[in-house]
Amino acid sequence: MSPPDRDVIVIGAGMGGVYAAHRLMGQGLSVLGIESAPEVGGVWYHNAYPGARVDLESHYYCYLFDDDLYREWKWSERYAAQPELLRYLKHFADRFDVRRHFRFGTSVVGARWDEDGRRWAVQTDAGDVVTARFLVSTTGQLSKSRDPGFPGLDTFRGRWVQTSHWPQDGVDLKGKKVGIVGTGSSGVQAATAIAAQAERLVVFQRTPNYSVPAHNGPADHELQAELAGDLATVRAKVAAAPAGNLTPAYAGRAADFSAKQRRDLLDERWAFGGQPLLALFTDQGTNLEANRIVGDYVRAKVREVVKDPEVADRVVPDAYPIGTRRLCVDTGYYEIFNQDNVTLVDVRSDPIRRITPGGIETKDASHDLDVIVFALGFEAFTGALDQAGVRNAAGELVSDGWQRGPETYLGLMTAGFPNLFLITGPGSPSVLANMNVHNVQHLDFVGDLIEHARERGADRIEPTRRAQSEWTAHAAEVAGPLIRRQVDNYMVHVNKDDGSRVFLPYGGGFHQYVRRCAEVATTGFRGFDMR
Repeated sequence: MSPPDRDVIVIGAGMGGVYAAHRLMGQGLSVLGIESAPEVGGVWYHNAYPGARVDLESHYYCYLFDDDLYREWKWSERYAAQPELLRYLKHFADRFDVRRHFRFGTSVVGARWDEDGRRWAVQTDAGDVVTARFLVSTTGQLSKSRDPGFPGLDTFRGRWVQTSHWPQDGVDLKGKKVGIVGTGSSGVQAATAIAAQAERLVVFQRTPNYSVPAHNGPADHELQAELAGDLATVRAKVAAAPAGNLTPAYAGRAADFSAKQRRDLLDERWAFGGQPLLALFTDQGTNLEANRIVGDYVRAKVREVVKDPEVADRVVPDAYPIGTRRLCVDTGYYEIFNQDNVTLVDVRSDPIRRITPGGIETKDASHDLDVIVFALGFEAFTGALDQAGVRNAAGELVSDGWQRGPETYLGLMTAGFPNLFLITGPGSPSVLANMNVHNVQHLDFVGDLIEHARERGADRIEPTRRAQSEWTAHAAEVAGPLIRRQVDNYMVHVNKDDGSRVFLPYGGGFHQYVRRCAEVATTGFRGFDMR
């Protein structure tokens, strides 16, 4: 039988995909990347909505593996905005010459494992089939957007758009009547920016989410130069950090401090800004009383900002414990509700009935709109993989075997799908970690695993059922005490028959995950069957 067309096919050209091409080509493998967009960037290409920016500090949310690359790129903001992040990824692609290995404007519409040929046959929307020994999915866990699906949407005379696939030529919102549906991370960012442009903005909120100020500003170039001076140490510290990100350390258990001490600590963390508020007390993710202390602090801060008490009552986050859903990081979100041109609609009490030719009709009112922005989130973890139609030799999708929750080994592979790598998949820290750092960690592991198999003369890699079961049980054990496992959100799979819950990411921390991956590698990649 003739050899496959390539050693590796990579799906996606975002932060993970472009690094995958660079890393695997660097070890002598032939690589073909397939990307539906006309350009690199992934989520930072598609999510071009006003206000889009990363919620981790720029000097950590970047590639740390190359000292020269780190030194030569100077971030302009503490939290980089989408245009700068896209420029950065284009710079990476040019610097390491990975574009020539990608087919852009091409989608994967099917992939099938050929057991006899030990290869993946990948079909594209161009009608051709390309084969490869290994298939690496770097589509990300938050890339397949939810369909708006509101009745009457096709009758709307204005323009409707999604934050997840914002038009590259932009949307004229100046002087327009705009409605935004959804107040998760993207909705919070977009609403903040749109409120400064629109004649009128109507925010349709189902669940009030926690949002904390980023305190964004110019990037600290002195700090970046200091980090660049010893990047090897930075890499080691990041790998040893619970979220793959260097932030202020935990203070201790909430009960170990007086009320005044807790308030002072919370004030310090609030002034620092961003995600580190979730890492103040060591027990705020497992102890409801400790969690309530942090949540009450944020709720009081929101009431200080929002001047109208009735609006504050509706926007104050009270539906779930803080940190059990994604924490939003903003640049003035709550302040927009003090503007005369911004209206809040609570769709819990006044639900959306339909889209009309002129706007949105709720139970109690009709809202005339020129533009509707949908910020509805994603079909997380399996949406993009199912959309690509990746099937094993028996014709099964990966999700077919995950009806009671995903089962993987290290969140990287799943039994029954040889030579398929699910980068930052369920069972890995995934969305709980710095995704750039995690992508690199996973792809370095994949590169080393493939090289180890080739040295042994093996061309087929698959996790053993035992290793997969043991890892799934371990992931469930570390997630057991987490409050967030009890709250419905995209990170939790709930079995309808008995109500049992599966927490999808690995909840033991990025640092513990890295240590366990290193143990697997140093023991000859224990748990992987190589033939």
